[in-house]
Amino acid sequence: MLKKKWGTISLGLLSVFLIIDILASFYFYDLAIKRNVKDFLTGNEDLEVSAKAIDVFLDGDWRSWYSNQDFKNWEMESFDGLTLQGYFLEAKEPTNKTVVFAHGYLGDAQDMGLYGQYYYEQLGYNIFTVDLRGHGTSEGDYIGFGWHDRLDIADWVDKVIEKQGPASEIVLHGVSMGAASVLMASGEDLPDNVKAIVADSPYTNVYDLFEYQLDRMYQLPAFPVLPSTSLITEIQAGYSLTEASALDQVKKADVPILYIHGNDDTFVPTAMSKQLYENTKSKAEMITFDEANHGEAFVIHKQKYVAKLKGFLETYLE
Repeated sequence: MLKKKWGTISLGLLSVFLIIDILASFYFYDLAIKRNVKDFLTGNEDLEVSAKAIDVFLDGDWRSWYSNQDFKNWEMESFDGLTLQGYFLEAKEPTNKTVVFAHGYLGDAQDMGLYGQYYYEQLGYNIFTVDLRGHGTSEGDYIGFGWHDRLDIADWVDKVIEKQGPASEIVLHGVSMGAASVLMASGEDLPDNVKAIVADSPYTNVYDLFEYQLDRMYQLPAFPVLPSTSLITEIQAGYSLTEASALDQVKKADVPILYIHGNDDTFVPTAMSKQLYENTKSKAEMITFDEANHGEAFVIHKQKYVAKLKGFLETYLE
């Protein structure tokens, strides 16, 4: 009788833990992946912008530069029927070189004007910047964290070639989630027109990123919440947290990749870029910057950043 009683109690406790886990999984899906207002990052110390960078991010002249340019709106239907938006700016002088930008989590296409101004004014490139699915004016009720975005980027590349001609030379440049997106695209069968990839502050895969943030923000272990959140994500958004892996994709990459990361990045650890770099199949370079938090290197160490960027691009583009 006592054994049966303890069995009933154990089964009841297991049921309670299972219900709690399921509720937590839906909570974290809604928190991080479902498209909605995201307040959880407000006040996050890991995303505090340094005094050196804040003025440029908020009020830099790149914002007025972007708003004063005559970007042409391009529209595309994704492989799964979403209407996606991109914005093309033709260079001042005719060129076959185009940079395709991918922004970070909760950002949009215009955020990449910070980098676009340099490519346009100093390098003379055509600029193409996109609203990733679930962001900006693009459709999508979830955030892809790069996985489905990799296919969208590949389709955008095809559209650039279609509009700009078969001689197009294309650079993919992403920051944070955008960096992971272009790295995930690197493992796809990209056309030879894609000459180089620039990944600024990328993560290895979504599971690793969430595991890191779950511990840092909530002091919770990955198990059992993340495996069940991954299952909910697969049901709701069509991908799992483990399959959304830049690390697996760069092991198949043929395109040269430049990795950039701040050594003081506490939101996406610098070690993730190092792991990606060490596992990249194609030619790869890496540069890190002291006293730079997440995505700050271009602002805080602009001269060094653009020198490395320019040298890398000159190596792989004609």
